[in-house]
Amino acid sequence: MARGFETHARTVSALTLLSRLTGLARDAALARIFGVGVAMDAFAFAFMVPNLFRRLFGEGALASSFLPVYTRLDAQRPEVARPMAWLVLSRTAVALAALTLVGELILLAVWPPSDKEAATLSATLVALLLPYMPLVCVVALMGAVLQTHHRFGPTAASPIILNLGIVAAAILPWAIGAQDAISPRMHIMVVAGAVLVAGIVQLAWSALALRGTGVRPMQAPPEARAPFREVIRKTVPMALGLGVLQVNTFVDGLIASYPTNIGPTIFGIPFPLDEGSMAAMGFAQRLYEFPLGVFGISVATAIFPLLARQSADTPAFLESLRKGLRLTVFIGLPASMGLFIVRDQLAAVVFQGGDFTSASSARVGSILAGFAVAIWAYSANQVLTRAFYARGEAMTPVKVSMSMVALNFLLNITLIWTPLNVAGLAWSTAICAILQVIVLERLLARRLGRVVDEAVRASWIRTLAGTLLMGALTGAAAWVLPDQGSWWTMAWVLAVLVSVGAATMLGAAWVLKMPELRWALGRQS
Repeated sequence: MARGFETHARTVSALTLLSRLTGLARDAALARIFGVGVAMDAFAFAFMVPNLFRRLFGEGALASSFLPVYTRLDAQRPEVARPMAWLVLSRTAVALAALTLVGELILLAVWPPSDKEAATLSATLVALLLPYMPLVCVVALMGAVLQTHHRFGPTAASPIILNLGIVAAAILPWAIGAQDAISPRMHIMVVAGAVLVAGIVQLAWSALALRGTGVRPMQAPPEARAPFREVIRKTVPMALGLGVLQVNTFVDGLIASYPTNIGPTIFGIPFPLDEGSMAAMGFAQRLYEFPLGVFGISVATAIFPLLARQSADTPAFLESLRKGLRLTVFIGLPASMGLFIVRDQLAAVVFQGGDFTSASSARVGSILAGFAVAIWAYSANQVLTRAFYARGEAMTPVKVSMSMVALNFLLNITLIWTPLNVAGLAWSTAICAILQVIVLERLLARRLGRVVDEAVRASWIRTLAGTLLMGALTGAAAWVLPDQGSWWTMAWVLAVLVSVGAATMLGAAWVLKMPELRWALGRQS
């Protein structure tokens, strides 16, 4: 291998950073135009459906079961690897297209059951966005092929196409001078249509990038059937194992969208959440997913092919896993602290304006506080779960994941009745993520020996020390600076707080001579 995973992590992080910035621009436009109301509730719920499948099957289970098999075949029998990859891509596309058709028929037959306008809008948007599911899943699977060939850029950059398409659709009425002639309902449907167009462009973009790998339409020889069946056999348990955060988030969304899709009462009792809860939670998710996607998932994505290649070499496997955990916590723990501190200012700067008021910013900030505390845990779970899959184990993380889903649901339906209200959904997700890290690490240690050795523990202690110092200085700055005001006031306050936090953490890493800083910059030790 010519380069370590740190270099690939830097590539993925840089492009993901750009895609997340355009994602923030997308959400900023949607927030200012639609606010926290029924239209955004319906769109957030509908967009959650293809995103769940993308994360479970595209980027998650199917890619994770496919990648180790394809990596092994590519090294040993490339003449079998290419047709096997095409077999997976083509069969997946057909299966997901059929699933989409079934979903559309179910929507047509049973939902919505009433004439509630908000529920009707949600059902219409789900029907519009469901065809995006096979497109984005196949794009993500193409990305797994490209990663094996050390091409991480095209897939990491493809979300930019989606984000720019949504922004263009959101501002289109102003561009053509028709902002007064289009209703919010019709406008949000135009945005949904732009998602479909972007999905087609993403597919074409990924297909062009795939040409250099040798994977193309071809007849699969008989020897490609066995590895194909191996991939499919592992997919379902992997979906449950890797997808716990996504499933928990989906459950959160179902509960948050209840007032919009069903009504204000449950069993005759007033439901504790109100309309707009789904939109507010969706905006909070976008903010915590920014550091998670840019750094946490990027590390897991880059390290997975390496772990797959080292699965038979326990010492090398452990060394890579430990390095991945050190880098994940080095990035994730300060991100958790920083995002918790600047939550209100960040929500105001990114979203506030137009139909998105200061009260909406405070609402999003309260939800973001719950999600933020566990960014390091969400990231570590991605690495730990992929370690199991690289070793060919699927059922162990599945059992852990299912217990976390059950616990998350119990916490959800409990915490929303407390003063936390909709923020209880975020705290529930965070608690389950932290517990999952502990359980997965213990289970891996039983199989491999000590995962968290003295070097990892020392690294985490140094990271914690730097994070606490960063939190103290940033918190002190936040205490003396204005906590409300105009957009420009919040923008410069946020800039000061981010600068203080970043400088403190970088300075602490330099003083403590932490190699994780070099790794984060893509340099091997």
